Amino acid sequence: MKKIVPLLTVILIVAIIVIIFLSMSNKKQMIVIEQNNHTHSPVDIKLNHYQDTQCGMTITSTKHSAQAVSKDGRTWFFDDIGCMTLWYENLKNKNDIKFWVFSNDTNKYIDAKTAWYKRTDTTPMGYGLGAYENKQEKFIDFETMLLKMLRNENLNNPYTKKELLGN
Repeated sequence: MKKIVPLLTVILIVAIIVIIFLSMSNKKQMIVIEQNNHTHSPVDIKLNHYQDTQCGMTITSTKHSAQAVSKDGRTWFFDDIGCMTLWYENLKNKNDIKFWVFSNDTNKYIDAKTAWYKRTDTTPMGYGLGAYENKQEKFIDFETMLLKMLRNENLNNPYTKKELLGN
């Protein structure tokens, strides 16, 4: 009897470990990069299933999201345009990537380089960059947006926040 109890305990522990691993393998993993997007168009993402390439946050809304598609069909995802901008800065071949941003006025993905950017939106990571298809007063173009983001002239900077919002 003394030999059976330790054996049963070991079998029980092994069974619990096996059940845990089996249950974990059934869960769908988060997608950070999608392969084979040879149309180079924005991917129709499933919310809470894709992860930001730069900051690692789960994409819970398409609003303020962005995507980058390489010539070989790899697609990266971002929950905030500011994250895309930080990722963009480290690219070697910037012209080999097609960038898409979700337009807040037309509710669809548009070419990031032709979009207009508002600097005071409420965004997932707090950078404040919202993309729009139609230009409005005080909106900036893609190159200006990149420059301001890389200079840390966004809402995460308290001086810029005070300048833009007056708070």
